[in-house]
Amino acid sequence: MGEIVLPRRMFLWCMSVIYLAAFVSLYVQIPGLYGNDGLLPARWQLRYSGKPLGEQLLTSPTLLWFGPRLGLDTHTAMELLCLMGAALSLAATLVESLRDSVVFFCLWVLYLSMYHVGQVFLYFQWDNLLLETGFLCILVAPLTVIRGSRQVRQHDRVTFWLIRWLLFRLMFASGVVKLTSRCPTWWGLTALTYHYETQCIPTPLAWFAHQLPVWWQKLSVVAAFVIEIPVPFLFFSPLRRLRLGSFYLQVLLQVLIILSGNYNFFNLLTLVLCLSLLDDQHVNFWLRKPPTSKPKPLLLSDSKLWAWLCYVLELAVWALMIFGTIVCFDLQLDTTKFTISSRTAFTYHHFNQFLKTVTIPCIWIGVLSLTWEMVTAMFRCACVSGFLKRFYGTFQWTVFAAATAAMFTISLVPFTYIEYDSNSRLWPGVRRAYELVDHYQVVNSYGLFRRMTGVGGRPEVVIEGSYDGVDWTEIEFMYKPGNLSASPPVLIPHQPRLDWQMWFAALGPHTQAPWFTSLIYRLLQGKTDVIELIQTDVSQYPFHQQPPAYLRAHRYRYWFTEPKILDYSCLTFRWWRRVYDEEFYPTVHLGNTFLENMLNQYGLKDKLPPRRMSNTTVAQAVRWVRSQVRGVPAHILIWTIIACTATFCLLQGLRNSNKQGRAPLSHKASVTVNDHAEKVPDSSSDNINKSDEQQAEVEEEESEEGSDEVEEVEREDKHSLSKEQQGRATRGGRKQQKR
Repeated sequence: MGEIVLPRRMFLWCMSVIYLAAFVSLYVQIPGLYGNDGLLPARWQLRYSGKPLGEQLLTSPTLLWFGPRLGLDTHTAMELLCLMGAALSLAATLVESLRDSVVFFCLWVLYLSMYHVGQVFLYFQWDNLLLETGFLCILVAPLTVIRGSRQVRQHDRVTFWLIRWLLFRLMFASGVVKLTSRCPTWWGLTALTYHYETQCIPTPLAWFAHQLPVWWQKLSVVAAFVIEIPVPFLFFSPLRRLRLGSFYLQVLLQVLIILSGNYNFFNLLTLVLCLSLLDDQHVNFWLRKPPTSKPKPLLLSDSKLWAWLCYVLELAVWALMIFGTIVCFDLQLDTTKFTISSRTAFTYHHFNQFLKTVTIPCIWIGVLSLTWEMVTAMFRCACVSGFLKRFYGTFQWTVFAAATAAMFTISLVPFTYIEYDSNSRLWPGVRRAYELVDHYQVVNSYGLFRRMTGVGGRPEVVIEGSYDGVDWTEIEFMYKPGNLSASPPVLIPHQPRLDWQMWFAALGPHTQAPWFTSLIYRLLQGKTDVIELIQTDVSQYPFHQQPPAYLRAHRYRYWFTEPKILDYSCLTFRWWRRVYDEEFYPTVHLGNTFLENMLNQYGLKDKLPPRRMSNTTVAQAVRWVRSQVRGVPAHILIWTIIACTATFCLLQGLRNSNKQGRAPLSHKASVTVNDHAEKVPDSSSDNINKSDEQQAEVEEEESEEGSDEVEEVEREDKHSLSKEQQGRATRGGRKQQKR
């Protein structure tokens, strides 16, 4: 693999942006989710029992334990930590020297602090993925703040390899679990006929994708299986074009998911992980820059032979993958209907045997690939000139290689969860090491979309409120489906966490979602922080003037409408159709026996009054920031910050490129001046005695020649001095001899 300086820099910048989006998205929702009047107040997770601070941090590693020491309540401390994370990630996005190991360590600690009190609203796989990737950034990023230098380190390729291994684990496991779950829609290749309308928050393009013919949907499932199961093995290919091919296939899959579904920063983060498959040569190709260096083969005939051999091997790999796809999924072309039929041509037993066969070899592929990167980096350290530099580089290589090997070893435990026998064969010491770090989300198991839900229609919970118990009004959420005529939103990278949990709650009874009782209770109380989770503009909430006296919830089944139902002559379209399913939550009011029993059963009522609101300077500053962003939709706020940041970085990059473009011209001018001094010996004393004005005139005359006339200047430089200047040079030499 070639140099990875540019992909590594791109990766660190993108991670700063991802952190920025994650912190801002969470910050906007803190009062409604974790505030004193929120759904699940965070202070319930921190029991101040008088234990030493160190013991409390080991029990729950969060910086919120320091809140009382700063005179802050838990709610204000959470907002402060989120603001610190957003400000730090914004600074890292704008200033390259701040994309440092220390900065990324702070970002990881801040998000981990949120995670450990976030409860069900933060227990998503992409939160785990962000924490694991963020921890790897600590190893990948340089130590600029301490070392004060951004020189390329010889071990950078070793630590950056961990990003590629994480991408492999994520994609391979996501493909495998779809089949090991025995979900009939995945095995029948019909999952996408339900996916677009049953996913949590679809985009407008999802409606159009849902209208595609069934044979195309089944073929898309086949493509997804290929991209997620066999293609990730190419991540470790020694052939560069195979890695690039796997890169573009992964990008294609993630972009299609982004276009059809709102999955917050998850797919963006996966795209960032894909940067580990690139090298400087390909990034320079994107930027239309010539490669910095080219390999120099020993013999021209050998280079041609090697190139042809690589081409043949690459074609063989792609041909084998295409042939395997045709055989495994029985692809057949129907020339009469111009369609491609497909079906699963293997059984669960066959796939289980395949999984048992390849899981351990996957580990050995990772071992060989990592060993190669370590050995290559070690030889680079040995080739550094200077004893001290070589010793320091070797010491760094030893430390980071050991850390990389430890991370790889620990990650084998969650990776082998996909196959029980392989997991049971792991060394017990590896399991104990994993248990020690499991609390910090350093490595995690993954596997998205195991089973396709909503096969019989998308279940959706609709809350209704009333003042008299007779006339009922539906409470429409800002993002999730409800109103049949409301267009699906586009809100990536923001994640409305209440809307997501409403989607999960609809899949079962309300007893599986205790927080739903808290939602009903807070709405009956008319808590503004919770209402803003439903509608950022409180005036759009139907009961914003007075809380409802009664609330209830029903479950409906939703489907996308058919194209013929759309009336393009009207200003509004009906995107959805629905039918009533059943009662989800009975009619309740404040003081209702059922509601009180649910609150007591789940421990959702405060036994002690909350701490008095802090009035320190820090608390007042945090409340002022909250007042400035209140009422602004979160996705608009995030995209505004990202757009301004990207514009600033773009202008900064253009400015630097212009400076670099002028640098060669000034360098050539200085070279010409030096040639004059060397070719006219008698003028040396004159150069010393010249005034600043004369030297400025000479430099100005030479700079006007331009880069296109360099050759002409070199031919005429012997005659460029005028006779008057030569006379002055002669007189200056005589004066120096007299002295």
